[in-house]
Amino acid sequence: MTQLVESVAIQDFPLWTRMKATRGLISFDLEATARCNNNCRHCYINLSAGDRDARSRELTLQEIGCIADQAVELGALWVLISGGEPLLREDFPEIYMLLKRKGLLVSVFTNATLVHDEHIALFKRYPPRDIEVTVYGATEETYERVTGRLGSFDAFTAGLNRLLECGVKVRLKAMAIRSNLHELEAIADFCRARTNDYFRFDPQLHLRFDGNEERNRLIKSERLTPEEVVALEMKDTQRLASLRKNCDILIDGSSSHAACDHLFHCGLGNSSFNVGFDGTFRLCSSLWAPGTTFDLRRGTLREAWKSFVPKVRDMRSRKPEYLENCRACPIVNLCLWCPAHAHLESGELDRPIDYFCRMAHARAAAIRGECPE
Repeated sequence: MTQLVESVAIQDFPLWTRMKATRGLISFDLEATARCNNNCRHCYINLSAGDRDARSRELTLQEIGCIADQAVELGALWVLISGGEPLLREDFPEIYMLLKRKGLLVSVFTNATLVHDEHIALFKRYPPRDIEVTVYGATEETYERVTGRLGSFDAFTAGLNRLLECGVKVRLKAMAIRSNLHELEAIADFCRARTNDYFRFDPQLHLRFDGNEERNRLIKSERLTPEEVVALEMKDTQRLASLRKNCDILIDGSSSHAACDHLFHCGLGNSSFNVGFDGTFRLCSSLWAPGTTFDLRRGTLREAWKSFVPKVRDMRSRKPEYLENCRACPIVNLCLWCPAHAHLESGELDRPIDYFCRMAHARAAAIRGECPE
């Protein structure tokens, strides 16, 4: 489905040569940890910073190196280090340099609250492809309501300023949620004043990967209504321009797959994969359903990529409710629905989700009003 939208040698030959030769794997995401020093209201993965069990299950530096070697052999050019909060790992500099030495372009997702001198020196000497930071609020009150941690706003602004001052490429983004909706315009101004790159916001809140019911209720309480999401998108000049440009793609009966019973029609597992903090291989970061994950501590990445991925992508549905609705929907490209998200919402990969459906129809109504005749 369509989403709304170092100059370093790799192994023994140049990056451009490998890019031209690659016809499969391009990148992978490495969740270095599920632990985080914040406790954000909307977060789908975080465990406490001091969670000893989670820490004991984290991939070792040697295991990360082994996975990276296999990924490079399969054609990977780029890796994203994420979490949780990856800077919580004391060996983050070692992980970062290990991946750089494999010839990979390295990006980092961080909340910036833990950035210190060692990180700045590391990034200045060995620049990342980019560092992406989420801005939860433009004021201390809003930011800390979202993160649930006193002092996090000051730590965030100090860390972000250090990153910006050291000259690395920083991208800023925001989650559009109930707790910061009143401040989203100020958040956008905050971001655009600090970077020349694009600013984006994401209104899509995933439910918890661990199924925690209490946390899922909190996440749902932070979701904006479809009408609120559409109103935000219509105010954003960049998104609105993209919607106008792609009207014929976003509302198009040919995008549906009414004659096909395959579950997956997105790009998952075609050019990238995700590795969880404990070595769990997933075709994308949201796909946690039974039968769709592979343990890299018990098998090789090549087995996962060459044999397991095709089996998952060949999964099918026999459910009429799904085949006659979501699978045949002409506005499926406007929907938040996918098998991974459906499973997180309902425990089933092929169940239609009312909230996602309402989102698609609200976007379609708005886009039709913006599309040229």
